[in-house]
Amino acid sequence: MSQHHSAHMPELNIMPLPHHAGLPMPAYQTASAAGMDLAAAIDADIMLEPAQRLAIATGLAMAIPDGYEGQVRPRSGLAAKHGVTVANAPGTIDADYRGEILVILINLGDAPLNITRGMRIAQLIIAPVSQARINIVEQLDNTMRGDGGFGSTGTTTSE
Repeated sequence: MSQHHSAHMPELNIMPLPHHAGLPMPAYQTASAAGMDLAAAIDADIMLEPAQRLAIATGLAMAIPDGYEGQVRPRSGLAAKHGVTVANAPGTIDADYRGEILVILINLGDAPLNITRGMRIAQLIIAPVSQARINIVEQLDNTMRGDGGFGSTGTTTSE
């Protein structure tokens, strides 16, 4: 894949586990793709029933570079066609995690979905991370919005 995105591309070391054998490695499918697909590394089909959630093995462990995170996001096709999404979307893989990547799928649709070995079940985004310095204060600065909560910016005074 071309490296026209930026001068610095993070390196992602991926270690396939034995049950990943024969499955495709994560890869960007187009030059401008943000994510790479993660496939189900399962031995037998799994039926994901409506309202059920399951952690699905990918057969991959990885070393995400310091200063980055892996974001496990739903695939739009599974969401649109079957109502299947990632339960903790986006799932976060910290740079210091070295275990197997699992994808927590949930079926919000009305029909079971048969998950098969090699099925593309989620996408992985590698994104920069910022850590904040925490300051405990007595008062916060004022803004136009103030403490308006959910939906407060969608209301107008002319109604």
